[in-house]
Amino acid sequence: MAAPASSAPSAPPASEEHPLVDASALKILLGRYRSGGAETLVDPEWLRQARRRRRDLGETMRAFDFDTAQQRLPAVDDSFISRKIDGEFTCLAYRDGACLSLNPGGTVRIGAPFLDEAAALLKAAGVRSALLGGELYVRRSDGKRPRVHDVTRVARNPASQAEVDSLCFAVFNVYELDGQDPSGRYADALEAAQRLFAGGDRVQVVETVRGDRQRVFQQYRQWVEQEGAEGVVTRSDSSGIFKIKPRHSLDLAVVGFSEGIDDRTGLLHSLLVAIPTDADSFQIVGRVGGGFSDELRASLLTLLNQRLVASDYVEVNSDQVGYRMVEPGLVAELSCLDVVSRTSLGSTIDRMVLDWHGSERRWEGVRRLPLCSLISPQFVRLRDDKQARPEDLRLSQLSDITEIPELERNAAELRLPASTVLERAVATKVLKGATLVRKLLLWKTNKETLSPDHPAYVLHITDYSPNREAPLNHEIRVSSSEEQIRQFLQEWRAKLFVGGWKVVGKEAG
Repeated sequence: MAAPASSAPSAPPASEEHPLVDASALKILLGRYRSGGAETLVDPEWLRQARRRRRDLGETMRAFDFDTAQQRLPAVDDSFISRKIDGEFTCLAYRDGACLSLNPGGTVRIGAPFLDEAAALLKAAGVRSALLGGELYVRRSDGKRPRVHDVTRVARNPASQAEVDSLCFAVFNVYELDGQDPSGRYADALEAAQRLFAGGDRVQVVETVRGDRQRVFQQYRQWVEQEGAEGVVTRSDSSGIFKIKPRHSLDLAVVGFSEGIDDRTGLLHSLLVAIPTDADSFQIVGRVGGGFSDELRASLLTLLNQRLVASDYVEVNSDQVGYRMVEPGLVAELSCLDVVSRTSLGSTIDRMVLDWHGSERRWEGVRRLPLCSLISPQFVRLRDDKQARPEDLRLSQLSDITEIPELERNAAELRLPASTVLERAVATKVLKGATLVRKLLLWKTNKETLSPDHPAYVLHITDYSPNREAPLNHEIRVSSSEEQIRQFLQEWRAKLFVGGWKVVGKEAG
């Protein structure tokens, strides 16, 4: 967005003391610019508000591509039409003449020039307290539109003071102003923001015009198609909030599929797609179930059933039907409306990394790492001209659209530690000429602090009886407490290793 020459008053330099946060607990990134966690906030309510506002926005905003918007956008005579900024959703909190920024993930920032400017403008206007919603973005020196990965890099690890100076804030709503909440009537919130930041340079209100449905499409053509903006956002108190963006094209590896149920049996339900991160390593991106004709669903199901392989990783679809895994090789072209890397509360979206063991024709789950989700994915076609390898399916397809946390981390380097066997016992019993076997195994995973997929302790029993209709049975217990899991072990021993059962093997770790 264009910015006028700076005319805003300057705030005095920040010292170690800050009225809104424990500045001494924040990390100095460059000069006066600091960052840290929400535990440093003087008022924890700001974090609750930031998360609630982001959640509310996610629940009320509907996303369309241009063609869908032409069909489904409500006919409203007087909408607020804004240029969409490709940045990071952030709240700006002001009190006692000072400002800080806070995102729903709990990251607090102080000491950047855009915050000094906001504080000075609000103080000059006589404001006592405020909470603003907007996009933190980078004003690029090359004149190109801001991108979310620019702000992520600069905000977290600026290389120079010039980069800190490039951080800007585009206000799109006012959530609190001197104890009042004007956001319920957007015209009031916008008018307040435009009045307060009329003289802003690094802090401005998003470029907004008013108009009817046709004006929305006119602005899309101007801002997006001609000027390269990310999209447009239209707001109306009566019809809601709509985001209109171009669709993205992605090429991803097909690693699994699920079949329909009931009257859809014999037809493909959805594909499980992944991005190759190494020659034999793939990370799940998501599922795609739209864009298929019934004829295509039937033919793809036949093709995929010929490529079935083993896997120790299982994922289920929306009908709770497990995906069957296939050997890597097929590449699907998809379109999606957006790619997001964080939840509405700011948490990362973690996806499983899988290793492909070609000689054994099986997949092995490694661990979950941050990646992304696809918004409104649609199948386009299979790509016969591409292979499922990093050279053809670049990770940058995703990272160019959204910032992916910890992108540089390698799943192989973060392979989870091996488990430690604590107890092992085997007992047998002869009944009617058949040998029955029961095996108890207790182990510590050593993974509980590194992955939410693993408990601290696991107790497992294998019960084999050849005379039963189902000869092999399994049962499992998990716990975060060694005392509790050992109590389970004693209970199982007392229950299962009596009445003629003879222990033939025992090992204590």
